[in-house]
Amino acid sequence: MNFSIHQVTHIGHRKFNQDRVAYAYTNDALLLVLADGMGGHLHGELAAEAAIATFVESFGRYAEPRIADTNAFILSSMRHANERIMEFPHDKDMGSFPGTTCVAALIQDGKLYWGHAGDSRLYLLRDGAVLFKTNDHSIVQYWVDTGEISADEARVHPQRNHITNCLGGIENVFYMEPGKSVALRSGDVLLLASDGLWGPFTDREVVESFFSLPVPEVLDKLVSLALKREAGHSDNITGVALRWGNGEVTHTTAEAVSHTLEIS
Repeated sequence: MNFSIHQVTHIGHRKFNQDRVAYAYTNDALLLVLADGMGGHLHGELAAEAAIATFVESFGRYAEPRIADTNAFILSSMRHANERIMEFPHDKDMGSFPGTTCVAALIQDGKLYWGHAGDSRLYLLRDGAVLFKTNDHSIVQYWVDTGEISADEARVHPQRNHITNCLGGIENVFYMEPGKSVALRSGDVLLLASDGLWGPFTDREVVESFFSLPVPEVLDKLVSLALKREAGHSDNITGVALRWGNGEVTHTTAEAVSHTLEIS
């Protein structure tokens, strides 16, 4: 497979970085996964770590070197991650477990498959436009969908971080929204981003960034700009992005390779 990929994270202006991100690949399949842990005192980073580890471990187990059923793989990995989190010790007074968003993408046979829970996003960029992005599972996004507020108002709304779906958290809240497969074209860009990364930017700004610079430079630039725009109030900022197709780096391997970004 031919792709260029880069992942990045920054603590922002928080005490802890609860975002996690990773990718893994064989000669025939490529996985990207990102999780944004929630609840400082509930140790959301544990939930995010469990989500990432579950996907990476499952990929290593089932990509031989192909995933037999792509959609089932994403769904079962997401469900297993949720079950894993729900086994953690929890705050009995609040009735809550650690929680995390999760967005995962799998590329195989030149097609993209994905699923998500929460407001961490997947963007597919093509020909200078957003071909697709996931729909946030949040109160503010619901208001946008029903026409109560505009997308511009949503970007600065004080409740924009209130999500309606996650792994862990409160029992019986989790569900995964699956995506329809898309055949990739050479030059397509795929971005998985926590809300700390996508929140400060319009879709147009995201597109223009990726079609003017190499992937690593884009992510580093977006992190710096997000920190500046949030003026001392930035959330954790995390993303993984790739450019697909001809002219990109050829990746070949005898066994599954995984790269989980270390959090310092």
